[in-house]
Amino acid sequence: MYGFINSCLQSLVVEKFGHDTWVKLSSLPGVQDTFMTYTVYDDILTLSLVTEACSLLDVSADVFLKLFGEHFFQFCKQAGYDTMLRTLGGNLIEFIENLDALHSYLALSYQEMNAPSFRVEMTGDGKMLLHYYSDRKGLHHIVPGIMEAVARELFDSKVTMVVLNQSEEDERTGKKEHVVFLVKQTNQAGKPTDQVVPSQRGGALFRRMRDRCMSLAGKKRGWELIRALVLSENGSHQCTLSPFYPDKLWMDEKAFCNAFPFHIVFDEDLKIRQTGVNLQKFVPGLHARHATLDQYFIITHPQVTFTIESIKKFINSQFVLKTFKDKYSTLKLRGQMLWIDSLGCMLYLCSPKLRSLQELQDVGLHLADLAQHDVTRDLVLLNQQRLAEMELTNQLERKKEELRILSRHLEAEKEKTETLLYAMLPRHVANQLKDGKSVEAGEFEVCTILFSDVVTFTNICAACEPIRIVHMLNCMYSKFDRLTSIHDVYKVETIGDAYMVVGGVPVPTDTHAHRVANFALGMRIAAREVTNPVTGKPIQIRVGLHTGPVLAGVVGEKMPRYCLFGDTVNTASRMESHGLPDHIHLSSSTYSELTDAGFNIQQRGQIEVKGKGQMTTYFLLGNLLVSEDRIMGREDGKTCLYREELHSQSKTVLPTGAPQRSALQMDGRTEGERRDTPADGISAPHTTTPFAWDISPPYVPDVKGTNAPDNDLNSRLCVLL
Repeated sequence: MYGFINSCLQSLVVEKFGHDTWVKLSSLPGVQDTFMTYTVYDDILTLSLVTEACSLLDVSADVFLKLFGEHFFQFCKQAGYDTMLRTLGGNLIEFIENLDALHSYLALSYQEMNAPSFRVEMTGDGKMLLHYYSDRKGLHHIVPGIMEAVARELFDSKVTMVVLNQSEEDERTGKKEHVVFLVKQTNQAGKPTDQVVPSQRGGALFRRMRDRCMSLAGKKRGWELIRALVLSENGSHQCTLSPFYPDKLWMDEKAFCNAFPFHIVFDEDLKIRQTGVNLQKFVPGLHARHATLDQYFIITHPQVTFTIESIKKFINSQFVLKTFKDKYSTLKLRGQMLWIDSLGCMLYLCSPKLRSLQELQDVGLHLADLAQHDVTRDLVLLNQQRLAEMELTNQLERKKEELRILSRHLEAEKEKTETLLYAMLPRHVANQLKDGKSVEAGEFEVCTILFSDVVTFTNICAACEPIRIVHMLNCMYSKFDRLTSIHDVYKVETIGDAYMVVGGVPVPTDTHAHRVANFALGMRIAAREVTNPVTGKPIQIRVGLHTGPVLAGVVGEKMPRYCLFGDTVNTASRMESHGLPDHIHLSSSTYSELTDAGFNIQQRGQIEVKGKGQMTTYFLLGNLLVSEDRIMGREDGKTCLYREELHSQSKTVLPTGAPQRSALQMDGRTEGERRDTPADGISAPHTTTPFAWDISPPYVPDVKGTNAPDNDLNSRLCVLL
């Protein structure tokens, strides 16, 4: 089938059932986002779409196909075939009888089109039978949908169709489907519509005019009466005069054969009695004695057996005959069959079937070989131009499809670029920078900052290859990055083994401390899944949290970064450096935010903090209300842990000349000092099996609750009980 059919199917699904339904159907192999109008697609693709649509929508095939038939008629009207369809016939019978002629015309543009065939039969009791022939089985349910739409839109009537017979076609060659419908047509008032053949129409019109004349006789006279009769049928001129035929035909045989150079007269035995002069020239042997039509031609449309009885059944169809290839250059003839009852012969009045000037040359014909009155001359020239327009349309459609694919790839690349950009900067900051706007620094009244580092990272770096360090950090940071998305905290930066996040910046939130606390618990769990490349055991991390105000802004032009400034950053870093391995160290301000929130927190006591003096700190042991799986985002449908309204963000301008130092640099220590800073000697609360780790330089527990460095530099092990 051509892409026009598939496009109609796509239009039906999108209009009636939504774009999402078509997206699901488009996952089938071979289905494209757009179909080329003049491109031929395998029938299997169309049938697969229909089958999948019925399964997806839970409707039967006959219901869906009937709906497709109704939509197909509307789709054809929108595609520019409206006027063509309206002029096919004055009633439903004439419309159906001329459908094959319409398909024959469309075949000039759609050369590979394999259209169905239709035939109307009027029974003796006035019933209308519609014969449907198709090479595709199971699609006859489309016909009632089309005919109902045609009757409603074009003839202001209603049609009901019932299948009387469905069998293997025996009138046409091959195994074809033949379905017979009983058609009942009624007007909008519900009264049956007269279904008469053209030969019976004259008598019906005469009777209506006679009745109308009797009703107007007392009101109008003379020409007024005649004019009222003529215009009585909805303003249309109805002629009731019978045709006049001469007593004899005023044309001899020679003039007839010259006037109609392509015609054939044959009898009931298919014996050729007469041919046109040009047909004799291009198909020699037709005038030979006892020559029969089936010796030189085959019927390609309609696909009936080559007998006089089959031809009579399809007398209203347009016949296409083709010469045998093994005898002459292939010549196709297209025309009308007329039965001459007085002679017992059939007249085939035809002309060559040509699509273009190239076909005209291939057959060996010239325009001069066609009669002056034959519209084939004009048709070939017009279709030549149409073929050029079709080729241009195909090229435009292909270019459009290429541009659509390129646009889709461009959008994908743009999305990758934006994803990378948003991973480096907050979304609203990145959007402002993309628009060429300056980003003002913002002051946040309260937020929670987290620092973490790897215990004995310096020793690990000294004992193994750099690539193994990269793999370890990448594995660890990938797990941490995933947790930032789960708890919606912002990753500020990483330097070496140091990892920094903040909650409540750049988007203020009431649950900033809860988010960072749960994130810290998830970090500790995730770190146990990362292996130390030296010992082969899980790595250990130190984590510190502090809550307070900060100033945030973008610094730098070469590689702009969103950095935090303020004493809160320094204090959070101190919480990490003075913490214990595999523990989460909290300041008193963070502890206040987490109080009565379901967290398991134990007081550590007073400790000496560099640059801060004595501080009361705490250890975060866990969350009593949330499971580890939920903290890690492993429970489906339960990843949303926080519900609150966002605060409006206040912004202030960064003072001119303010030092542009990153958050990690605000710590005041060198990277080496950060890695080598020992953990406090205070014993952590015993909650699990005793474990040991390497630290350098060593610290030993002090019974007074303070930490003092040991002077024994040979000691390399510290044990927590």
